[in-house]
Amino acid sequence: MARIELNEIAHSYHRKPKRPAEYALKRIHNVWKDGGAYALLGPSGCGKTTLLNIISGLLTPTRGRVLYNGKDVTALPPEKRNIAQVFQFPVLYDTMSVFNNLAFPLRNRGLSEVKIKERVLEVAEILDLTPFLNKRAAGLAADGKQKISLGRGLVRSDVAAILFDEPLTVIDPQMKWELRRKLKVIHEQLKLTFIYVTHDQTEALTFADQVAVMFEGEIVQIGSPQDLFENPEHRFVGYFIGSPGMNFLDCTVEGNTARIDGASIVLDEETAAKGRKAQGKLELGIRPMYLEVHAEFVDGMARAKVKGVEDLGSYKIVTLTLAGKTLKATLPDDKPIPEDEAWLFFPPQWTRLFADGWMIK
Repeated sequence: MARIELNEIAHSYHRKPKRPAEYALKRIHNVWKDGGAYALLGPSGCGKTTLLNIISGLLTPTRGRVLYNGKDVTALPPEKRNIAQVFQFPVLYDTMSVFNNLAFPLRNRGLSEVKIKERVLEVAEILDLTPFLNKRAAGLAADGKQKISLGRGLVRSDVAAILFDEPLTVIDPQMKWELRRKLKVIHEQLKLTFIYVTHDQTEALTFADQVAVMFEGEIVQIGSPQDLFENPEHRFVGYFIGSPGMNFLDCTVEGNTARIDGASIVLDEETAAKGRKAQGKLELGIRPMYLEVHAEFVDGMARAKVKGVEDLGSYKIVTLTLAGKTLKATLPDDKPIPEDEAWLFFPPQWTRLFADGWMIK
């Protein structure tokens, strides 16, 4: 297992980059702790696969260093880093049996057949592959083939880390859930360092202990799923995490109140004080699940118009306009919704302020 340190990493696909826009990765400086389960989450083109390829050795960064357990491995190829990779499409030998596919990495390292059999049977049991050991890999479904790819990484007990590059993209939804659950169990059993790249927030939040959210070549926040949801440090995190994403409203702060084109939202004293001192464009942010929708006015509420309702069975998503701005609220299915006019309450403990896209701390 390995502690992986990324020291001032930046990367460009241009030979002589001159401008920040020419960098696929702008500045990455963080540590993946030994035995942790991490996810790199972000939209297509944000730099997550580039970063994974730098960690694995498929790419050498333009600037910075990669260290495994304190050793500089920046110039080392993948085979010298003792890592395993699981890609979007299964990498295996179709004509070999499942057993021989799993045994292949161990035979390459010269282990005895006794030890190989012991380790293969152990990994096959973990992955529910035991009934298929004597079958050809070509005969398995997509999820079974991906389990073999995973097993080829797990079978090496000395592996420093396992890197996953969107490994469940080609798997059907039910199998995705099963494999995510299986990966979580495997990590808890073996305590290997896992780094998992995905654009799917459900995969990232259910798999990882710590999620790194990437945006335009930078990691804008690393935290637990709860941290990312409750305290997004960047506007993009608020928007990208959650469905629907966080509501954002341009505002100014006067006293303990956020002003939104005539509407007034009461803030807690600490948030208001920071907002009054902040420089740059101010925005108020609140998660749809924390925005309260009422049929009658109570002091501290703001008037809004109901524009539409989506019934999703166990809950409803209500679209409203406040001072000409659109926002959404999620409500339990059994809560009545006003037909036209509604009153909104912004609980101060869940209302955040952002300046130039960054949450004011």
